[in-house]
Amino acid sequence: MARSGSGLIALGIEMQTADVIVLGLGAVGSATLYHLAKQGVRAIGIDRHDPPHNLGSSHGESRITRLAVGEGDAYIPLVRRSHDLWRMLEAETRETLMLQTGGLLIGSEVPTPHHGREDFLNRAIGILSRHGIPHEVLASAEIGRRFPQLGLRGDERALYEPSAGVLFPERCIAVQLQRAQALGAVVRRNERVTGVRRIGSGVEVETECGRLQAGRVVMATGPWLPQMVDPSTARLLRVYRQSLHWFPADPVAYGPDRFPVFLWMHGASEEDYFYGFPALGGSGVIKVASERYADATSPETVSRDVPASESAAIFARHVAGRLRGVGGDVTRAAACLYTVTPDSGFLVDRMPDLENVMVVSACSGHGFKHSAALGEAVAASVAGAGDDLIPFALGRFAEQSLPQTK
Repeated sequence: MARSGSGLIALGIEMQTADVIVLGLGAVGSATLYHLAKQGVRAIGIDRHDPPHNLGSSHGESRITRLAVGEGDAYIPLVRRSHDLWRMLEAETRETLMLQTGGLLIGSEVPTPHHGREDFLNRAIGILSRHGIPHEVLASAEIGRRFPQLGLRGDERALYEPSAGVLFPERCIAVQLQRAQALGAVVRRNERVTGVRRIGSGVEVETECGRLQAGRVVMATGPWLPQMVDPSTARLLRVYRQSLHWFPADPVAYGPDRFPVFLWMHGASEEDYFYGFPALGGSGVIKVASERYADATSPETVSRDVPASESAAIFARHVAGRLRGVGGDVTRAAACLYTVTPDSGFLVDRMPDLENVMVVSACSGHGFKHSAALGEAVAASVAGAGDDLIPFALGRFAEQSLPQTK
């Protein structure tokens, strides 16, 4: 019998109470629910759609994982632990969740910003050096010798990290939800939350299907988060549409045994940047994407269609001349959403007006690689077993000037 606060699951009556309710079952929500269940905590997970789905931030078949986190030293423990957790889940489930391909972070001698950090390349090199993580710094000639697929100007520098690779996001989410359920958690799909409020010493969650109560709530709803939190927290979050594009490529030259994941900063602005993956599974296509922060949107108003003209523009601006032998006739495209804070960092803290509700926003374009360990840390925090999340707290924004867009 599944565990429940009411003890009536076996009689066909839905669970109404739990120790913790997790709202949103994407990257971090699925990990949090899994680790709560693993700790023996009575937990319910709720998602307005059917995860893993393609309406938020955790889809598109592949995500980069890297220890070269120029975003800051605070992320190193999360990504290292996440690698361990993915391998543990692979051993438990016999699913392939992570593929090590090596990774290139390409820039030039001119400092280039990325994810809100100036001189991102040198920051990443410094972080790997401080933490004793194996890496190499390559000059342009050496980059070209090792990776002849790349069309270089001659002034490039790169950080090569052997431990970098690919995560398969839909598989990661599905496996964590399956394991959570096997350990006693309840997953409620296609159920929209309509309210969260204090009730006594706990929290009541109202959905389209009824009311549930818990001692604590974790709110990990991604791009829906700004609509669900208090105004002071919502002003820290902006949602931006991003697009993913698949182009034809030689499956041998661009196979994962010859071609790494990469992030390439080729100009002076944050948008002079794209990233990509090898041709996975002998597919003969590679996925590339850029990042744009011009116009904020929402999950309800975003255009999810990606016209061929948008793919052509991405190819012309970023791919042409840089990835040799990659064709410009897009084979597939998709849109996804980033939820971004003013400093492009994570936001993990208690909601100011509801101390039993923890808000978790780990997007800003670099969240999935950390999600397994972040979910473990959030689960430990709400269960009262520890709190290593201070670097991501709301307090760091108290005296900052907060722009309306990134």
